[in-house]
Amino acid sequence: MIDDEAPIRLLCRVNLEAEGMDVIEAADGPAGLDAARADRPDVVLLDVMMPGLDGWRVAEELLDDPDTRKIPIVFLTARAELRDRARGIDLGGVDYITKPFNPVELAPLVRDLLERVDAGEREELRREKLSELRSMLDHE
Repeated sequence: MIDDEAPIRLLCRVNLEAEGMDVIEAADGPAGLDAARADRPDVVLLDVMMPGLDGWRVAEELLDDPDTRKIPIVFLTARAELRDRARGIDLGGVDYITKPFNPVELAPLVRDLLERVDAGEREELRREKLSELRSMLDHE
């Protein structure tokens, strides 16, 4: 979990740990990159708007690194515009959750995502998200 807001990290950690998941936290992009490279988490929840190294750059660096490129990235951000969502998926993210979000839904979403990625459906997940975004854009 990479987010510069401590209350958001706490909210996510409490809800994910309540479902038996281990959570590693980082308060900024560089610390998040270091943690992802050292611990190789199953998934990265990544805020976009952070000072210094923003989430877009963190995602690019994780996806460019052969050691971390297979880690699924879920963007977790207040940036709710469709073009921001599309950018996240285009970069290589597998999902995009907008703040505010229901923290109780986070663990089931992560569990489902991990099951689908483990089943080899990572690109299918990304295609589904892009299709949803296109549909939303068409209805604007």
